[in-house]
Amino acid sequence: MWLEILLTSVLGFAIYWFISRDKEETLPLEDGWWGPGTRSAAREDDSIRPFKVETSDEEIHDLHQRIDKFRFTPPLEDSCFHYGFNSNYLKKVISYWRNEFDWKKQVEILNRYPHFKTKIEGLDIHFIHVKPPQLPAGRTPKPLLMVHGWPGSFYEFYKIIPLLTDPKNHGLSDEHVFEVICPSIPGYGFSEASSKKGFNSVATARIFYKLMLRLGFQEFYIQGGDWGSLICTNMAQLVPSHVKGLHLNMALVLSNFSTLTLLLGQRFGRFLGLTERDVELLYPVKEKVFYSLMRESGYMHIQCTKPDTVGSALNDSPVGLAAYILEKFSTWTNTEFRYLEDGGLERKFSLDDLLTNVMLYWTTGTIISSQRFYKENLGQGWMTQKHERMKVYVPTGFSAFPFELLHTPEKWVRFKYPKLISYSYMVRGGHFAAFEEPELLAQDIRKFLSVLERQ
Repeated sequence: MWLEILLTSVLGFAIYWFISRDKEETLPLEDGWWGPGTRSAAREDDSIRPFKVETSDEEIHDLHQRIDKFRFTPPLEDSCFHYGFNSNYLKKVISYWRNEFDWKKQVEILNRYPHFKTKIEGLDIHFIHVKPPQLPAGRTPKPLLMVHGWPGSFYEFYKIIPLLTDPKNHGLSDEHVFEVICPSIPGYGFSEASSKKGFNSVATARIFYKLMLRLGFQEFYIQGGDWGSLICTNMAQLVPSHVKGLHLNMALVLSNFSTLTLLLGQRFGRFLGLTERDVELLYPVKEKVFYSLMRESGYMHIQCTKPDTVGSALNDSPVGLAAYILEKFSTWTNTEFRYLEDGGLERKFSLDDLLTNVMLYWTTGTIISSQRFYKENLGQGWMTQKHERMKVYVPTGFSAFPFELLHTPEKWVRFKYPKLISYSYMVRGGHFAAFEEPELLAQDIRKFLSVLERQ
């Protein structure tokens, strides 16, 4: 009997090895047209145009009028953030928004970095492009594309940018000096939304690749979290020869292997490649994975199925929009913040920063188009698209922040990204890494580049 079990196990392992062995595939690059109507026969305008964020008294007056008409519903006693955004604290936020928040001042802050737009595949693509103020003699900056997610924006990167482009004046060495490009995902903020169905992360990745080529970069580095991690992953799958390095602070790597590891890891973690820190962050699995994901994924089911319905309400109510977005900056930063009446929002962020991000959705009217990105990517089910089953063959670095929605052990990351060369357990921080912990993320990006250049 034992011989039969041994032979079956060996055969099973051989089959598994044969099926799962590395095959360096790439995604087909293809082309697309996402603008309204049919594609013109004329060549697309490839000029890069300066852009400036603007506002008006009329825009601010309309916002204030809508805030003034907010209908308050008292929260349940002692409910904190367990039922969503606590309406007592919401009153404080909207009072600040209405009476103290200075949108014109925040617009000036947004315009501190150079903004541009350019037309790609029928869409006006917005991006900021920040060059180093000074460079050591004989050096050129490293081009780095940084991609945000939902419900974030390019503004998430405003505090990390100077650490990357001007490290010496921020207490860091000038070993790595970056030239940073932060685009807005189409349908988010100032980037035009697709007029056609099917605009997903692969199409976004292709557009951002074309953007980098248009800026004159044949080779570049990329970094992302949330949707940004998937878009950057797709770029590495589309054009691996152009991506010098990929750095992520989130990875969508669920597979049969990770599921098996998750089920057996608490008892056999060491044999399955889990560290003590992995076990600490994943178990008990019922609370830290299953219940946690159930609590935090309700929005996803809505946005993967019928995003336009809830989006219509959010696009009409600034208070509703703020509650919907800012709730994520509470429990996605630390799930324990749901036990606090204020959701812990001001422990890690300022109201000015949080409301600036909300305003980028409100003033552009892009909450619906941003939510559609979920339906386009996940509406057909999990593991239905080719890129989800493909590995990534570019040098990769990963920052594992302890309060990310789901901890991703190094073993899981390496299964999807075989050329993982840097994996870091971060000492603090959650989902919005660049926004919450810019210093830690900047240091880990620099660490990844140092490891990569020593190879």
